[in-house]
Amino acid sequence: MRLGTHVLRNTLFVAPMAGVTDRPFRQLARRFGAGLAVSEMVGSRLELRGSRKSRLRLVHDGEPAPVSVQIAGADPAMMADAARYNVDGGAQIIDINMGCPAKKVCNVHAGSALLENEPLVARILEAVVGAVRVPVTLKIRTGPDPGRSNAVRIARIAEAAGIQLLAVHGRSRACGFSGPVEYRTIAEVKGSVGIPVIANGDIETPADARRVLEYTGADGVMIGRAAHGRPWIFRDFEHFLATGERLAAPGAAEIGAILLEHLAGLYVLYGEEQGVRVARKHIGWTTRGLPAAEEFRRMANGIDTACAQRTAVEQFFARLAAGDAALALGQRGANDRYAAARIPHAWDARERRAA
Repeated sequence: MRLGTHVLRNTLFVAPMAGVTDRPFRQLARRFGAGLAVSEMVGSRLELRGSRKSRLRLVHDGEPAPVSVQIAGADPAMMADAARYNVDGGAQIIDINMGCPAKKVCNVHAGSALLENEPLVARILEAVVGAVRVPVTLKIRTGPDPGRSNAVRIARIAEAAGIQLLAVHGRSRACGFSGPVEYRTIAEVKGSVGIPVIANGDIETPADARRVLEYTGADGVMIGRAAHGRPWIFRDFEHFLATGERLAAPGAAEIGAILLEHLAGLYVLYGEEQGVRVARKHIGWTTRGLPAAEEFRRMANGIDTACAQRTAVEQFFARLAAGDAALALGQRGANDRYAAARIPHAWDARERRAA
């Protein structure tokens, strides 16, 4: 896929997730095969740019091209200015957030709240596209609520405004992250526009990705929660979609090395104190389903120095390494059990029959 002058390795996208897809996570995901990793959402309001949180979200040093930055807001002029500001700071793609259902975002009429106001959507998109000379992409939901699906109309507005790629989370704003994903709506969006459409929502396994691509006709998939603690899954998705075969699950040594690399990146970006705090959730996600993970997670959450945290992770995976073959099978099983628990939401019986 080509976006402007950028040719992407594939059409596997990392969903922008606040508090997750910071620079260390994006770097790992890209190294393991993601074609594009969109940054955490940054606000368009001028007074927020100087905050520590905003500054850290705009650190792109060492990040592979193309750098995609997601912006959020409800004022066309402010969004245009935010786009220019981020391009000046190194963004090579600007992504517009019209998909976030969080109350604190929607309460200021941004994110998926914008889907209520189609004329404003058009003004924002036109302002941002006109403000920068880099590709502009858009992420949306299916509509304000299940009874008011307007994704097709929004998609046509986006294409007319010059948006070059559209990602669709197959739920409405009201649904948040629960309930079945409307893959049928994503298929309708794909059939209504000529720009690339990326499917998003409960795509947990490589097999899910293939089913969704076949059913919707989408040009690619966007992976979010399934990548928590597992940045290597993009390697699995890429291989399966190319060959139809599953890769062997990573063993203890590789998982431990990946996690330690992730921790090192967090310490550098955030500093030791905050880096240790941010790392705790990644440790929990990465060790999920492994032997003695719960006990280790509880212990690790009480650690408050980088050295001790790193040592604990090293020792945990060293203890597992002796049973590496069993771990690999257990890790595959844990991944599949986690995905299976979500499949009724991701691919309900009605959608399977339609497909």
